[in-house]
Amino acid sequence: MRFAHLGDCHLGGWRQPELMALNLESFHYAIKKCIDEKVDFVLVAGDLFDSAYPPIEIIKEAFQAFRKLKEANIPVFLIAGSHDYSASGKTFLDVLVKAGFCENVFVSEEKDGKIMLQPTIFKNIAIYGYPGKKSGLEVQDVERIKLQDALGLFRILMLHTTMRDAIGSLPILAVDQSKLPKVDYTALAHLHIKYNREGRVYCGPTFPNNSEELEELKGGSFYIVNTSSPREPQKYEINLKEVLILNIEITNALTATEKILDKLRAQNLKDKIIILKIAGSLEIGKTSDIRFNEIDEFVKSENAYVLLKNVNKLKSLESETNIEIDSDNIEEEIITKYQEDNQHEFNSLILPLISSLQLDKKEDEKSAVFEERLHSEIGKVINI
Repeated sequence: MRFAHLGDCHLGGWRQPELMALNLESFHYAIKKCIDEKVDFVLVAGDLFDSAYPPIEIIKEAFQAFRKLKEANIPVFLIAGSHDYSASGKTFLDVLVKAGFCENVFVSEEKDGKIMLQPTIFKNIAIYGYPGKKSGLEVQDVERIKLQDALGLFRILMLHTTMRDAIGSLPILAVDQSKLPKVDYTALAHLHIKYNREGRVYCGPTFPNNSEELEELKGGSFYIVNTSSPREPQKYEINLKEVLILNIEITNALTATEKILDKLRAQNLKDKIIILKIAGSLEIGKTSDIRFNEIDEFVKSENAYVLLKNVNKLKSLESETNIEIDSDNIEEEIITKYQEDNQHEFNSLILPLISSLQLDKKEDEKSAVFEERLHSEIGKVINI
């Protein structure tokens, strides 16, 4: 049998309309490929959506894609990821399940301090799954997983988490791979990386989810796996638009506009994603002297698909501060700088606490219930 392994689709991600649309187009491309390749079933290993409560337009797009799979008699099995996970256990994945478009394979029970996963059986395949959670809170649970017997069947374990041997010595919560139960294939998502070790595979995102990933990965990916050779999955790249990266060093803001335009004029920009990275220490002028509106107009006139500007490494000597246009990761950078300047054993709690505080109040939810959920999430982070 052959099956597709997708994950980290992050439907609804990106603020730029062009890249949000390209994200959806890449997902539809992957689904069409699955149908064209006549796979027997599809796995989605978490983060189908970029949030637990995606906009209705995004839900419609997901319904359209899953309807095509259903019409092609290709079943879909999925788990929640850290983005489409909800502390209440209710997400819009449930809507897809109730509509009959897919099946959530997370079925478990606590037994003797272990988490016993029960299989979802499809023909001669046993599929087990455990969802991702905010701030890596699933890691300790994953290491307690045991699998209910499925003798003679090809066993797949779906996880949305971080594997220790994928990140090395980074101080991040991660699963010790040696503590995972033995299966024929482990379908992973969460880390947007290339990783294929001993049948454990991260599929990568169907489309990069921020400008740094776009620069590094250039596009998305997914795998098709043959059960007769599960350790040799076939990778399918999704590169619908070419990514052009231009690095420009400047010291004079007064002449920077023409220098940037000259670099752009030397390139074929048509239908490309342009990542313009401007760096340097300004000796003359300030960042506001760069005529970005003129640059935007030129790129538009050349029919580029979209322009992303990054001046994170552009420094003004007058103010001795970094001026940032691209604010996608400004929160993370501020926290990193704070941690560097204020070394403390509790710094590792900052990001998980911020993530917990981003919990949304549900419609018609009483304040007391919301506060209880919020306190519960914070308590998990600080172990109280």
